[in-house]
Amino acid sequence: MTWTFTDDVDVFLASAGPSLAARPVEHTVALTVTERLRRSGPHHYGADDPVLGWWRGADGAVAGTLVRTPPHGALLTAVPAEAVGPLVAALGPGPDLDDVTADRDTAAQLAALLPGHRTVQEQRLYRLGTLRPPSPAPVGRARAATRADRELLVVWVRGFADATGQAKSSAEWLVDEGTERGSFTLWESGGAPVALAGRSRMLAGTVRVTSVYTPPEFRGRGYAAAVTAEASRAALAEGAAEVLLFTDLANPTSNGVYQRIGYEPVADRVQLRRNT
Repeated sequence: MTWTFTDDVDVFLASAGPSLAARPVEHTVALTVTERLRRSGPHHYGADDPVLGWWRGADGAVAGTLVRTPPHGALLTAVPAEAVGPLVAALGPGPDLDDVTADRDTAAQLAALLPGHRTVQEQRLYRLGTLRPPSPAPVGRARAATRADRELLVVWVRGFADATGQAKSSAEWLVDEGTERGSFTLWESGGAPVALAGRSRMLAGTVRVTSVYTPPEFRGRGYAAAVTAEASRAALAEGAAEVLLFTDLANPTSNGVYQRIGYEPVADRVQLRRNT
């Protein structure tokens, strides 16, 4: 039983890729991040090399992974309890575990082994059951964003990043890549955009709804529910077997909105960060 680490995404995917793809709902973010590294190179997220690791159990099978793309924190998939101590011994204390997101049980183990870390965010992963678009729908209609919307999309993707505590340095890349794929949906009312939702690239049959954003002046009118439902419908039309999204558990409004249109809780994830 051991951890293996590399900065080569092809080596990582050759060993751990089948494990990630076998449980794509749980591994949705790891699949997205490693696919971007595969397509865009090891420094897509920053100048430093990525840290990519996998744990093999006693039977030799991969039973957990770690993905870190500096300057972002580490993403840890569900691993057996016996893998957590060896991970801390291999990487901590140090920058690779200064900021780490894991399932709730694993996060509790990490917190006990990493004194000085605190919880900074709790997220819930949802999967779409039966889509229930809001009825009655708010005034307006959905449309696909185009290159002509680029300036607005960049501002709103940055607004989403600010609201959710995410890095906004990649907003322009996300907008250009997503617009090229036709993956941004706008809700328009009165002839002007009022809300946004994006979709991740389909991987292992899953699509994640992302960047759901309504500017403050348009909130409370049902636009977020409508644009999320339309983005979800588009993902299903593309052939997604699973449509997913994450919410911040500190935001009861968004959690309520998504459940009303058909999303069902799957699991919680906890972000730990070392006190500085």
